[in-house]
Amino acid sequence: MSELTRQILNSRGPRNSVNPWRPWAFFVEQEYSRHGRVEDVATLFLTNRECPFHCLMCDLWKNTTEASVPEGAIPAQIDSALQQLPSAPHLKLYNSGNFFDPHAIPPSDWPAVAQRAGKFETVIVENHPRLVGSQCAEFQQLCGTQLEVALGLETSHAATLAALNKQMTTEDFAQACRRLQRDDILIRTFILFKPPWTTERLAVERTLDSVRFAFDCGSSCCSIIPVRTGNGYMEQLQQQGQYEPPRLSSLESVMETALGWQRGRIFVDLWDAKQFADDPQQADAQLERLHRMNLTQRCN
Repeated sequence: MSELTRQILNSRGPRNSVNPWRPWAFFVEQEYSRHGRVEDVATLFLTNRECPFHCLMCDLWKNTTEASVPEGAIPAQIDSALQQLPSAPHLKLYNSGNFFDPHAIPPSDWPAVAQRAGKFETVIVENHPRLVGSQCAEFQQLCGTQLEVALGLETSHAATLAALNKQMTTEDFAQACRRLQRDDILIRTFILFKPPWTTERLAVERTLDSVRFAFDCGSSCCSIIPVRTGNGYMEQLQQQGQYEPPRLSSLESVMETALGWQRGRIFVDLWDAKQFADDPQQADAQLERLHRMNLTQRCN
């Protein structure tokens, strides 16, 4: 274990109590789909073992288990959620880490998961670029439907990427994209907006550079995530003056520029984003503009 990983783990608070037989959250959300229209997506946040990479900005470990979940638990979680949700054409199976980590999603459960996912037009999972291999194509074949893998690039700025404890390079990301493209698997990319050690101006520039890099690598969709505190280590960086929260106006600027390229879908993650408003009085208006951009893929 590296010294940085040790510091990140030692900065944490307690995990939330979760049930390995139930997803920790699920809902239907609207998204501008790959078909060029707004469609419903059944989004499930599966309960499973924590991601082994321990990125310094991540707080997803709060809703994970310390040990692998039992065989059969993941299909049971999917059943539990889908029985309570209205029908939707697309399915997101997010698991706070890596779908193709065998310690998170047992491969023995793949046939049962694929049987459920095969009823949807698209199934979207998340995965670390270094864990992309032949198993992605195998799972797509099991599903018999279109697989989309969401990869965390985070940033194409090499020095910042190295400092995030992501344990990968931009070439690792590019190689994963090449593999997925060869297997006719769609690529979605997570990109951080304003990671530590980044000014507001640089955040805009580097986010646009990262979006461009992701599209160059074959991604058809980019999701921009404003970096927030909440995991212990980020609070320390903020106290040390190495991190300042981003501004929604800067995110609007990024969206306006990147949507103008018309290279693929671009979304801003608006979860708990009200805290980033430039002015509390304008927060609702800013969030509404960004939400409208998400759903229309237009600036106005």
